[in-house]
Amino acid sequence: MNLDNLARIDLNLLVILQILIEEQSVTRAANRLHLSQSSLSKSLNRLREALGDPLFIRTAHGLKPTAHTLYLTDKLPPLLQQIYQLTQPPQFTPDNSERHFSFAMVESAYDTLIPYFIGPLLNKAPKLKLDSYIWTEKSMQAIQQGQIDFGISGRDLHPKSNLRIQQLPEGIAHQTLFTDHQICLARQDHPILDTVKLGQWDLECYLNMQHVQVRCEGNNWWMLDYHLADLGLRRKLSTTVSDFYGAASVCAHSDLIFTLPSSFACHAKKLYPLVELPLPVSFPSMAYVLLWHTSNSEEPGHLWVKETICRSVSQIFKLNESANLS
Repeated sequence: MNLDNLARIDLNLLVILQILIEEQSVTRAANRLHLSQSSLSKSLNRLREALGDPLFIRTAHGLKPTAHTLYLTDKLPPLLQQIYQLTQPPQFTPDNSERHFSFAMVESAYDTLIPYFIGPLLNKAPKLKLDSYIWTEKSMQAIQQGQIDFGISGRDLHPKSNLRIQQLPEGIAHQTLFTDHQICLARQDHPILDTVKLGQWDLECYLNMQHVQVRCEGNNWWMLDYHLADLGLRRKLSTTVSDFYGAASVCAHSDLIFTLPSSFACHAKKLYPLVELPLPVSFPSMAYVLLWHTSNSEEPGHLWVKETICRSVSQIFKLNESANLS
């Protein structure tokens, strides 16, 4: 590393470059940075000189990034996040901290997990600000780029899944919170329940049923569907919805059945007259995992939040296991 050359670069220019990448407009970037357009244009010229590249090409629709800028797009956010962490105090005191943490969580985690850790977090750190967002196909990238602090998502344990823990993107660390399995729900007076009572609920019956499915990260198929496809089989997905409660409602008011993680079934059954059925095919479990960027692994605030979440969830599940055994 040539520190003499690095000393000649104004690190503020990297922040300006990131804002320009995000806005792709000198006007919008200047407004966001509370600068005049003239000042921002001068900074852009300094960036071009320092990096030896035009960086952006002006078009009728704004600034178009060059190939070099596109290359920097993935590398700049984690770098700025690390620089930001260097400016933060190396300690975290929960009872007086006013830090802001953000979460992206799969919908089912709002009922199955967040009630167990939101209290312990705010009881020990009452001044924290916690923002949560629904998990989408863009959430993992948001964690990589430092826009989201933590994610809670489901990851498959199926060896052929693209959503396995072993295939997490570069820079993403994880901790498994608990594992779960898939079950089925049907309305309380569903005709299939007579078949179940006769002990004839099997894979053939399951595949002959009409199904409601929750869209997963923008996909209509879950890993279960790919697993069945490998066996030359396919479910009849009659309806696809965006959330679990919507699917539970469809299930309760139709003859469609709903396949879902067992941990969410108890919440659905509190709202609707639904009956739980076993999934009549051998299929690996899934894991709910806490995700964060490796650059935050030892940062005191992030470390405290992570440990509090993991400890709180672990204690609740141990209590539930003890209650089930007794």
